[in-house]
Amino acid sequence: MSFQSTPPKQSQMPTLPTYAASDLTEGGDLAQIVLDLQIYTLRITRAGKLILTK
Repeated sequence: MSFQSTPPKQSQMPTLPTYAASDLTEGGDLAQIVLDLQIYTLRITRAGKLILTK
């Protein structure tokens, strides 16, 4: 005797823009990001973590 089950429904996640941090920093470890006339600094640490500061 076999049982048939329907596969679980998968919700569709919207595709988000994706950027490599090294592309944003052009191979360095700092980049500036502007949002509503405010400038933020994106920093890649020696440990490979990201820090975003205002």
